[in-house]
Formats: sequence, structure tokens, C-alpha cells
Amino acid sequence: MKILLINKFLYPKGGDAISTLNTGKLLEKKGHQVFFWGMKHPKNPDFPYSEYFVDNIDYESQSIREKFSNSLKILYSFEAKRKIEKFINNVAKPDIVHLSNFAHQISPSILDIIKKYNISTVMTMRDYKLVCPSYTMLSGGKPCEKCKGGRYYWCFINRCTKNSHLKSLVNVIEMYLHHKILNIYSQINIIIATSEFLKKTHIKMGLTNPIICLSNFVNIEDFTPECSWEEKSIVYFGRLSREKGLFTLLDAIKGIDDIQLKIVGEGPIRKDLEQKVEKEGINNVVFAGYKSGENLKKEIKRSMFSIIPSEWYETFGLTIIESYALGKPVIGSRIGGIPELVIDGVTGYTFEPGNAEDLRCKILTLCEKPEKIIQMGKNARNLVEENYNTEKHYKRLMEIYSIAMAKHTV
Repeated sequence: MKILLINKFLYPKGGDAISTLNTGKLLEKKGHQVFFWGMKHPKNPDFPYSEYFVDNIDYESQSIREKFSNSLKILYSFEAKRKIEKFINNVAKPDIVHLSNFAHQISPSILDIIKKYNISTVMTMRDYKLVCPSYTMLSGGKPCEKCKGGRYYWCFINRCTKNSHLKSLVNVIEMYLHHKILNIYSQINIIIATSEFLKKTHIKMGLTNPIICLSNFVNIEDFTPECSWEEKSIVYFGRLSREKGLFTLLDAIKGIDDIQLKIVGEGPIRKDLEQKVEKEGINNVVFAGYKSGENLKKEIKRSMFSIIPSEWYETFGLTIIESYALGKPVIGSRIGGIPELVIDGVTGYTFEPGNAEDLRCKILTLCEKPEKIIQMGKNARNLVEENYNTEKHYKRLMEIYSIAMAKHTV
């Protein structure tokens, strides 16, 4: 089968890109012909046919003129539409297109071309962009469902996009254009949700596309478990952004001087976190910067367990099953898809999101029982081997592709 995988980022920038790249490796290993398409970037692997990719867009560092021009691409990118058509005609000619994160830099304009060539389409949701203009379902730092039923104007009223009326307005126009005027997402045959929470939330918010659950996976062979630890440390790894609950984590770890917290990653609030650590004298925190691959795995394996303190509706939690695969329990907030993965008392503990005292209690409870950490780590590894392995994922993915292709021909 010829399969075209589309994601705007094609280097390991986040969970969407990592999952897309891993899916491609799995499909190629199973004998399928896989093509990648997305946005040009210096960090991309050396993809063939990258001349057909859309030009790189960085919304954070642009002139006013560039911002205006690129805001139009958010609504409907003619560049993306033109280049995907050339790619399909000259290179791929796929049997099915598997979309992931393509909002803004690419836009759903490409769906018109996929429809034009009568190609079956599935999409894996990585966030809430299909129902929330700002994609996080957060307003003022708190979970928000005001846009339920297509009431997207709340994003503008509450300045949900980077606290800006202008940026929020662009996203509101985008949502009304795509969903109410063009109805462009109806062209996708099957939507894949990575958790039951993600599926139920989209249905509750008003999405009418057929949705099937399929969780993320890890290649077990790439992860050697280590249930013991080299140092009395705990680790957070991921993006440093406000919705990840890192200020709560700092409050929770403050004063527990015999336990070191390692924060691995980069993001927009790193300086704010560092200032809090310095101002409040939190001397048991280390900012390790961005790490990936074996360097990241080594950092996790040195620790006792991982912390996922999110305060938004996490869609799945790839970091959780990566920790599990390395034999590490997880303490995670009781929000979004996290409770589907963290089994209290078996593979870790959950705590009330935003509650530093509850998180502190769970950290101390686990640290006081070294034998419990080891047993939970073993349980976690077993859970990944049984439920989140490549074979199980591949079998279900092929079933979903078959359903999408059958629906497409009806």
C-alpha cells in the first residue's frame, strides 16, 4: 500500500511529529511504501522530494507584513494546495493519506486536493483544534468548553489565543470558515482519537465525523528498562509551557532538599521558571535543557520516576508510555487522557491538577517506598508490552485504513 503521512513538523519537535515519524518507520518495516509531506525546516531529516514541501513559517519571529501574509495562509494556504497537488501527481499517488497536525502552517486547503484525486483520508487528532480555536481548550489558564456547539466567538471575547484580540480573531474566522462555510473537515473519512477522553470530548463539543480510538505506541525494542536508579532524582521531560503545570511542580518540590527535580526540555516559560527557582531559593531543581534520543533515555533511567503535572486536557501522554517502557512509574495529574494511562497504586499515582500539596504528598509517598518504585516500574513496563506495542498498533491501524477506504467508496 502507498501511504502518505502529513504533519507540519517532520523533526522530533513534539508528540505529533514523533508519532508521525514512528508511524512511518512502522509502516515501512511492514513493507508499505511511505511518503512524508509537510513543512521545510533545517532540522528535518533528509527526506526525498522535500522540494515539494511548504516553506517554513515561524509565527514568533516575523515582520508585520509577514504576519499579515501568513495569517491568510492560516485560513487557506494556496501554496500548500499547489504543492501537495504537485507532490501527489509527480511523486506519491497514494492509496490513503494519513493526516496529523497540519493547522496554520499548512491549513486544511490540502483536503480539497485530496478530495479532487479521490483519495481515502484519516486524521489522528493531536490536540483540540477541530473544536477549539486556540486548540488547547484553555481560557485564562483554566479548562474551557465555551466554544461547544460551534460558538467560536468566545475565543475572541476571552482573548484565548496568546491573550490577543487580533490573534484570537484570526483563529475565530478560521474556525467559522472551515467548519461553517466550507465544511472542509467533512472530507476526512475517519478521525483517530488517541484516548477515550479525546473522543468523548470532541463528540461533546459537537464534532460529527466518525471517530475511532487508537492510542500511541512505542517500539519496545528501542527501550531497555531500568527499574533501579543512579540518583535520588525525579524527572519532567517535555515542553516548558504554562499549561504543563510546571509552576505547581516547583511549588510541590520546594523544600524537599534530598530529592532533585530535573526539568528536561525547552519552551516559552523557561526564564519564568528559572526566576521562580532563584527568587524562592528552590535549590533542588536542575534545568537540563533539550534532550532527545539516547541522551533523554539515559536521563530518565537515572531517575526514580517521572512527573506529568499537566493542567490542560492532555490528549494522551506519550511521555507516560515512554517512561513506562524504561521501567519508570509516573505521577500524573488527574486530567484529560492521563488517568487512562496512570493506574493508581499500580503504575504510579494521580493527583488533583494544580494542587501542589497533593502532588507533594504523592512524591513523598513514592520516594519513601523504594521497593514500591521498582514494582510499579515493572508493572508499567508490562503494561506497555501488552497494550502499547507495535504489533497491536499496526493491526488496529490497518483495520482503520480499511474502514476509511470502504467508507470512501460508498
